[in-house]
Amino acid sequence: MIAILLCAFSFSLFSQDENVKPATSNASPEAKALLQLIYNLSGRYTLTGQHNFPAAKDYNSRFAAAYTGKTPVIWSTDFGFAKEGDKDSYLMRSAMVEEAKRQNKIGSIITLCWHAVPPTASEPVTFMPLPGSNPDSLASVQGRLTDQQFKDILTPGTALNKRWMAQVDTIAYYLKQLQKAHIAVLWRPYHEMNGSWFWWGGRIKEYPTQALYRQIFDRLVNYHKLNNLVWVWSVDRPSKPGMEFSNFYPGNKYVDILALDVYGSDFKQDYYDQLIALSNGKPITLAEVGNPPSPEILSHQPKWSYWVIWAGMAHGTSKKQLDALSSDTQVLGLYDQAYVDAENPFRSKLGLPLLATSKPADFSGEWVFDEDKSVTGNSGTGNLPHKLKVNQSDNEIILQKSFLEEWTDDRVTEEKLSLNGDERKSVYFGSPRITRVALSVNRDTVNIKSTVNMNRGGQASQVITTEIWTLQNNGKVLSITQTTVSPAGDRKITLVYNKE
Repeated sequence: MIAILLCAFSFSLFSQDENVKPATSNASPEAKALLQLIYNLSGRYTLTGQHNFPAAKDYNSRFAAAYTGKTPVIWSTDFGFAKEGDKDSYLMRSAMVEEAKRQNKIGSIITLCWHAVPPTASEPVTFMPLPGSNPDSLASVQGRLTDQQFKDILTPGTALNKRWMAQVDTIAYYLKQLQKAHIAVLWRPYHEMNGSWFWWGGRIKEYPTQALYRQIFDRLVNYHKLNNLVWVWSVDRPSKPGMEFSNFYPGNKYVDILALDVYGSDFKQDYYDQLIALSNGKPITLAEVGNPPSPEILSHQPKWSYWVIWAGMAHGTSKKQLDALSSDTQVLGLYDQAYVDAENPFRSKLGLPLLATSKPADFSGEWVFDEDKSVTGNSGTGNLPHKLKVNQSDNEIILQKSFLEEWTDDRVTEEKLSLNGDERKSVYFGSPRITRVALSVNRDTVNIKSTVNMNRGGQASQVITTEIWTLQNNGKVLSITQTTVSPAGDRKITLVYNKE
């Protein structure tokens, strides 16, 4: 299983540029391939990306796909820091790893960051210091440690250094799960380090921020032997004196990709030029943006390998601007031909399912029956579900149906339907039923066929029902054409459901 592959251009599938040397000396094949791809993209294509809150799994990415018209290639999330129930909860890490595995399977590139908890506190913490909190015992991601505290974090053997190691070791545990699954990760620790708003940032004197970056590199690479990480060094715009990129650069041997965070569409050419000058030929990228760069910006700044829109900001760009980006052949989504062509040869070698240029329809959601738009003939609606709840994954639909009952609460049924065409056996009012479900060749409809074999008084009969599900009105309407063949006669109806 590999996050990415290389082969959209005129080089051999497994060719490696000898000048592309990962920061990790014994980098995994997956990490080497991912980094090689980024090099090959530089100046040719820019990949789309979307950040997801830790508790959101891929909800932000799915919203971005629907809103922007392109499914993001880059799936981004965070290890979290907040309490249970918060969108940034640190308790979502196991679920995050499973979602990363799923994203890797469908062809996405994984990038992870970490709003790290200061070693002066234990998880969970708040994002900003609470009013009246003790400044000497920082318990938030934003805020300032004392100089002595920061020195202690960098000094082996101190209490704060040991706490820092324990926190990093916790993150390493989850990164190792991805390593074991052969998944490469664009790893972005201590982001926006030239700013002073996070506890780790803005230090350039005797105990600088860049030393902390080198320290986490050593802990993860040399102590934990993690070799699936592509190291992304990340800064913010140098808007004030002292924030110059060079003050925070840890050195070439610790960095694979240089990244800039940009909000407010502040894509100054000078920022780009400074990063290019510092990169020494390494790739550069936009690790966080509020709005993606326009085609005009990209024409002057062509080496941005990808961008990642921060969670909750996808709708901050106008439809007109998004349409211009969607029509730009240099800007790639997950189902664009150039990206699919780049990945499929490698997936074939690994025995993974090949990607397609059409996005599979997603029927997930809660649906309410629309009697006025449905066509049910003379059979009425009494035996039809008035609500559907659909949860669709890569190869399965969990379907919950709610039926109105006039004398008690709704009758609710639930069944799991494999999308692989596998046979599912169940019982329907005392009779055996066999159901098969599959996506169409174009992956835009669901086909369901159920066969019920009945025996009443020694008389055998069979009822065959087929359903064809399609989405209409940009996914807001679910239409189900149902055909039933039975001894009582044939029937064809159309059921229409509106998305809540």
